[in-house]
Amino acid sequence: QVQLVESGGGSVQAGGSLRLSCAASGRTSSMYVMGWFRQAPGKEREFVAAISWRDFSIVYADSVKGRFTISRDNAKNTVYLQMSSLKPEDTAVYYCATMLSRRAAWGSPGAYDAWGQGTQVTVSS
Repeated sequence: QVQLVESGGGSVQAGGSLRLSCAASGRTSSMYVMGWFRQAPGKEREFVAAISWRDFSIVYADSVKGRFTISRDNAKNTVYLQMSSLKPEDTAVYYCATMLSRRAAWGSPGAYDAWGQGTQVTVSS
């Protein structure tokens, strides 16, 4: 199994930046993809970005393209989400997740096998 712990959430004004981190432990050699999702109150969990743990593939949701950057440090078993030009609609609990086998649906929460506990991001106008 893989355990994931997010950090770096907080409150920021619109236009500001935050960097989220997700540290993985356990059977990290089994990881194929690391993803970030978010969930706002009363809404479904939404895909944000994902990165392959094995090559250089990256996917972003249209809503964050050009503003968010996902990256990884394999030596530290950590994935990052650099968020810039934040908007109030980015307010949500952000979760990282990992896929432990090769699947195509990187944007689907059901494709991921392990999840972190989430970290709150609040953007005020």
